[in-house]
Amino acid sequence: MDIIEFIKNEVEEKCLGDNNVFGYGIWTHHIVSVVKNAKILANEIGANVEIVEIASLLHDYAGIKDYSKHAEHHIYGAKEAEMILGRLNYPKDKIEKVKDCILSHRGSIQIDKKSKEAICVANADAIAHIENVPSLLYFAYCKKGLEIDEGTEWVSKKIKRSWDKLSNEGKIFIRDKYESVQNTLNLGQK
Repeated sequence: MDIIEFIKNEVEEKCLGDNNVFGYGIWTHHIVSVVKNAKILANEIGANVEIVEIASLLHDYAGIKDYSKHAEHHIYGAKEAEMILGRLNYPKDKIEKVKDCILSHRGSIQIDKKSKEAICVANADAIAHIENVPSLLYFAYCKKGLEIDEGTEWVSKKIKRSWDKLSNEGKIFIRDKYESVQNTLNLGQK
């Protein structure tokens, strides 16, 4: 059995599920982007691509599966990853690396990145937010029910948190898009 293919199918299935408050767009406009960018970064800095891909697929899994766990989805996500990977007989040392990536990916909580793999996943998560503003706008307006100015401010702050968590290399990778997005969001601000 191909572990990555199994996990990809599992996560996409949860993204299609009724319990997923984010909508299927979290798969198409976030997770797929995180995986793509994390693998690019892993190849650039010499990180383990398999660890990075698995962690990228699972980094938001707990919050997708159960929104009540969203506030601490990094903690619950690491536990979910351990259970899933353990059932698949994935090596324990690699499970620990995947868990570390998931635990430290959040932008709203500063957690040291202990490995190249964790840096790749955290950077790719931030980059995905910056690259996929329409999905954040959708969440702000359609799911959170925010008014125009509230939603714009929420998205702008989310993008800023994503920017702040990027490593210097990540900032170089996405600087132009970040500046363009923030300029666009701030056009309508008073």
